[in-house]
Amino acid sequence: MTDTPSTTAIPTGWRRRVDPRPALLRVRDSGIAIVQIVVAATGAYAFAAYVLGHPAPLLAATVTVSSLGLVRDARPRRVLETVVGMLVGILVAEVLLLVAGPGWWQLALALGLTLAVARFLSAQASFAIAAGIQALIVMIIPAGAPFVRLVDGVIGGIAALLVTALIPRNPHRAALRDARAVFAALDSAAAALVQALRRGDRLRAERGLEKARAIQPLIDDWRSSVESGTAVARISPFLRRRRFELARQERVRASVELAYRNLRVVARRVVYLCDDGRARPVSADLLAEIFRAAHALADSLDDLTLEPQARATLMAVAEHLDPEKLLPGAPLGDLNLIGAMRPLVVDLLVATGMTAGDARAAVPRI
Repeated sequence: MTDTPSTTAIPTGWRRRVDPRPALLRVRDSGIAIVQIVVAATGAYAFAAYVLGHPAPLLAATVTVSSLGLVRDARPRRVLETVVGMLVGILVAEVLLLVAGPGWWQLALALGLTLAVARFLSAQASFAIAAGIQALIVMIIPAGAPFVRLVDGVIGGIAALLVTALIPRNPHRAALRDARAVFAALDSAAAALVQALRRGDRLRAERGLEKARAIQPLIDDWRSSVESGTAVARISPFLRRRRFELARQERVRASVELAYRNLRVVARRVVYLCDDGRARPVSADLLAEIFRAAHALADSLDDLTLEPQARATLMAVAEHLDPEKLLPGAPLGDLNLIGAMRPLVVDLLVATGMTAGDARAAVPRI
């Protein structure tokens, strides 16, 4: 790992305000989701209008849009939960219309009852809101025969589930994008810590600790994308080949999450040690070598043949992780820093495919 500058140029002023790249990236990343929504909403509307003869199948289209959405988590279970929530709202409102008719107090009663039932059925706030919105549509917009809109909602839900399986979002690409973000953040935090150890710079060490603490949301995004992709791959006939890759990503992700937690421990020790302003080149070189291997591990997500290279590099580092031999006669704080790197290396070795037992055995006993 090469040292990187602690500051980078940040675009400011009018260039930042008119930069179209973030907007174009959002459109690109949402491309498949947009296609899913358009196909499902159009198909559901067309079926309800032209096959079943419903005069204004509004809910057939709105249910698909609301259940699919543009969210990162597009797993079938989440889509189904949202559909069920909306159908609950439609059903409650239809029954109340049939019993009490339309009116302002009937609308208030329908909305309150729908929200109460939805909160009873699910702990997810979005479930209740989806149900409430559909209840309002049923109460406000008149319709012909009773329960026609419930049929439209069911059609919309089926259409949403069908496009989830038949026009799946690319789970592997989304998971890879999130994985790269995690490894880039880990690399940035480690680079700051390495520089702090080389210079005895407490401020730089604190910056490295801040960067390490900020990684958790990226870990959460990676977990969400892998879990969502795995769920979609189970039902989509077009994603069977991706199941192995997603399973490997989950193995790497779980181990990297543990490694990230251990990096925070290392970062806290570096902050404490750098308080004396003394350079620690041996510890800096060791940490740099660990994250050089982590970089190879990140590349192996695109190219499986690089995984043995990452494992070999980590094995070479693990052989030297005996604090007393590496830093004979060093103060206890320096020895503890080397000791904190041991579980970090073990977790990264597991990420390369080793068993936990073999990874622990690769580190010298102390």
